[in-house]
Amino acid sequence: MKKILALAAACTAICMLFAGCGNSSTSNSESTINTEATTTQQTEATGTTESVESTEVPAANDDETQGIDYMALVNKLNALPDYWEKTVETVHCTNSLGDDVEVEKKAYDAYLALKSDLEAEGVFVDLDSARRSIADQERIMKDFTEKYGADYAAKIVATPGFSEHHTGLALDLYLNIDGEDVYLNEDMVQYPEIWAKIHEKLADYGFILRYLEDKEHITGYGYEPWHLRYIDDVDKAREITEKGITLEEYLGAVKSSDVNVDYGSSDIFTEEELKEAAVQVKCKFATFEGCELHSLRYAGDESNSEENLARMKEFDDTADYVEVIEFLTDFHTPEDGSQVFDADSEMTDYQWWLAREKDGGWQLISWGK
Repeated sequence: MKKILALAAACTAICMLFAGCGNSSTSNSESTINTEATTTQQTEATGTTESVESTEVPAANDDETQGIDYMALVNKLNALPDYWEKTVETVHCTNSLGDDVEVEKKAYDAYLALKSDLEAEGVFVDLDSARRSIADQERIMKDFTEKYGADYAAKIVATPGFSEHHTGLALDLYLNIDGEDVYLNEDMVQYPEIWAKIHEKLADYGFILRYLEDKEHITGYGYEPWHLRYIDDVDKAREITEKGITLEEYLGAVKSSDVNVDYGSSDIFTEEELKEAAVQVKCKFATFEGCELHSLRYAGDESNSEENLARMKEFDDTADYVEVIEFLTDFHTPEDGSQVFDADSEMTDYQWWLAREKDGGWQLISWGK
């Protein structure tokens, strides 16, 4: 929970870049723990104690008797299987921040092996969060809605039932550097060389890096170097990693396509600012089921006009937007059609409008022809 509260208090730009597209990392400190066995492990890196508590779940019928599917796809379009919460076997541990973290049992064993390997090379990590139940996610959504409003909560918090963290197989790490815990997103991204060392070892323990850079239009989330996914198959993990593809692509849930991104030139915005806005567009596009993105381009500085600012404020009269950005996309619709688009059609110059307040991050306001 520390990371979510800290991020909410931080500037909106950081939230929109790292959390707005995805899943703000939250420790499951409020969940109910059914303890049957407890062991204690000493972490040499920090000198902290991890208390590990195993939660046994009785077997059920049909899918439940087969155990969980470690390759299950849970994202913005695919919900957690109904049987999952009755079937998944988890353990609880306490991280160096004092937070309780619940993890699927095999994923936790693999994490400990990875952690030990990393420590042998002087890289120290800990678990920020892993499993959150649907009830936990509903509680987080309710809290954010009450504190920040429904629109903001919808952008920051994953829809209950559609978060990969429900599986217990998604692990968010944080770093320990020179004896200090580094757990805020904006701080952790300052150490790309450390994350590179971590990523090199993931596949050897059955993990993949879940949210890749430049794949936001497929995963629906911005790049998160700390977010791992356990798939319980070293060979598959190595194949996915070597090919540089997402779980969606590996499972054939989406068509792989090269996206031509053109930021053009701007006298108003830096390329980094344009990239931050483009990530928001691509994250939303991931919810266009069956659609294949071909190109995304900056529409030009002329879109940042008083007239367009006034239009953006019509969507939220409490907002004090000071800048507006427009992007255009070309994409192909699915052959079997959708509720929104004609079947098997090429959409061109599809508009996306974003705005931001002073010192704030980009907010996706509207999209369409």
